[in-house]
Amino acid sequence: DTSDKLYFEPLTVEDVVSVYQKEKPIGVIVQFGGQTPLNIAAELEKAGVNILGTSVNSIDIASDRGRFRQMMKKYGIPMPESDIARSLDEALVVAKRIGYPLIVRPSYVLGGRGMEIIHDEEELRLYVSAAIVVTPDRPILIERYLENAIETEADALADGEEVFIPAVMEHIEYAGVHSGDAACVIPPVSIPQKHIDTIEQYTRRIASELNVVGVMNVQYAICKDVVYVLEANPRASRTVPLVSKVCGIPMARLATQLMMGKTIKDLNLKRQRIPHFGVKESVFPFNMFPEVDPLLRPEMQSTGEVLGIADSFGLAFWKAQEAIAPLPTKGTVLITVSEQDHQSVVGVARQFADLGFKIRATAGTHACLTSQSIPSEPILKEHEGRPNITDAIKNKEIQLVVNTPAGKLSKYDDSYIRKAAVKYKVPYITTLAAAMAAAKGIAAYREGQPGVKSLQRYHADIE
Repeated sequence: DTSDKLYFEPLTVEDVVSVYQKEKPIGVIVQFGGQTPLNIAAELEKAGVNILGTSVNSIDIASDRGRFRQMMKKYGIPMPESDIARSLDEALVVAKRIGYPLIVRPSYVLGGRGMEIIHDEEELRLYVSAAIVVTPDRPILIERYLENAIETEADALADGEEVFIPAVMEHIEYAGVHSGDAACVIPPVSIPQKHIDTIEQYTRRIASELNVVGVMNVQYAICKDVVYVLEANPRASRTVPLVSKVCGIPMARLATQLMMGKTIKDLNLKRQRIPHFGVKESVFPFNMFPEVDPLLRPEMQSTGEVLGIADSFGLAFWKAQEAIAPLPTKGTVLITVSEQDHQSVVGVARQFADLGFKIRATAGTHACLTSQSIPSEPILKEHEGRPNITDAIKNKEIQLVVNTPAGKLSKYDDSYIRKAAVKYKVPYITTLAAAMAAAKGIAAYREGQPGVKSLQRYHADIE
């Protein structure tokens, strides 16, 4: 639980080797330090460092997109179509074959750095000319972007043969938002059991084939009733503390015991039913950067996270929000969404109307809600005159902002709406999935305000 000795040194090969030679340990664990230790594991092994747990070759298979794809192909596990490009000409050929929208990233990246969703050739040309700076010696990966896909992930403990999966997590935002920024819930609330079974089956197969010893995280996307594997990380992901707390399993301790030679059987690990819900929500630094558009993207931007636990999903979501930007229980909701979201926004707006919220909407959204008999008041955008959205947010007339970005289809930039919400400390939501979760949270809070219950009591209820 606590270290005997702590070195404040950079995570470089030289520094690790120096500490290793001085301390002469049994070996080194690279699974608990994020992506950086994995990137230097091969060099450490060459320098004579004993790497405990999953082998360096397995780490390389998981981190190298090409090798990992070959492994998935061998076992018939679906992955979004993708290819590697080393020049602009190659990238254009690959893009034409796969089709837009695409998600592009450099190989071996940290925190989704340099990762973007590309909608057309013009954007791809811009990206490739800039991507050379990110990793000149490594190619870029071009992958089909699965639109409106539910993203999920599974954490697993393995001993090289047997695999134990304590939980599958469901992301609240759709795929395309970095997993470190997306809110997520344990256990899943909207994934059919057949897909959960498939996720567990694929996770077992991947952990066994990679010969994982310790901990592993696999990310998936469910699109049009198909489960796709996005990536496998042969290390502890940021979800490990969340799974540990929600499921009552000390994953870091157990993974260490597995790396030291124990087996899943020795640890007597059994899957349990979780009777409560845990919601992770991310904390962002946007209030420190007023000119930055607070939009969630494939590149990670969060600086921390919070966890809400309750007996229902709605209440757990409410608790998580309360820790970062409390949701209003009454007042006015501003709803302004892009044209492609008009059909989907109806259910969200109806939820807020049923909760007694007054709705203000921009012209297109207002017309859409009126056609569905949902009452709303029109509000002007900034370029349409005064008083407008910014004035209403500034004057505290709006308690919650629901805004999905207009993107390239729009002639006018709508980032000022999100920036105004940050500046005047009004809670804002930029995806419809999160807006629906917020409505459920507000409804659950109104039904019965959350009491305080210790983590130990939650763990005692696990069967």
